[in-house]
Amino acid sequence: MSNTPNRASNSAEKSRRKDTTLNLSTARQMLPLVKSIVSDIISSRLTLNRLTPEQERLDRHRRDLVWQERQRRYQVGEEITAAEKSLTAAVTELSALGLNLVDDEAGEIDFPTKINGRSAAFNWKLGEDGVAHWHYTGEEQRRPIPSDWDQPTAAPIRYRGSP
Repeated sequence: MSNTPNRASNSAEKSRRKDTTLNLSTARQMLPLVKSIVSDIISSRLTLNRLTPEQERLDRHRRDLVWQERQRRYQVGEEITAAEKSLTAAVTELSALGLNLVDDEAGEIDFPTKINGRSAAFNWKLGEDGVAHWHYTGEEQRRPIPSDWDQPTAAPIRYRGSP
């Protein structure tokens, strides 16, 4: 008989994270961190958009390049690699927070939630002051968040001995 512990038949399922459901208050509290992460994403995306055409041009003419251009080709390659790593790290950080990157060029983020028992998301774009829109999952239309959603839905729970 083996001394190895029993393993789950599909251990990959253990690594799946539970679906995140955020309330409006939490989404708004997360916004300063999310803005910083999205700024990194936009910066990386702009760097990639700027350098990729130059890399393609240098790669097409790689056999005819003089030393300075060859040196630039290697430098551009390193800068692209760094920007890709930065972009991947930022997207991974958003994912670890349970958030979804909708558009990496516009800096649009979804904060998953449930509304009326249906999967939905609060939505924010870089440049907006705060989380002010939402949509059901699968819908593209951004709806304004009603002002009454900011109100607490229930009286605070009182424990024995509290005034």
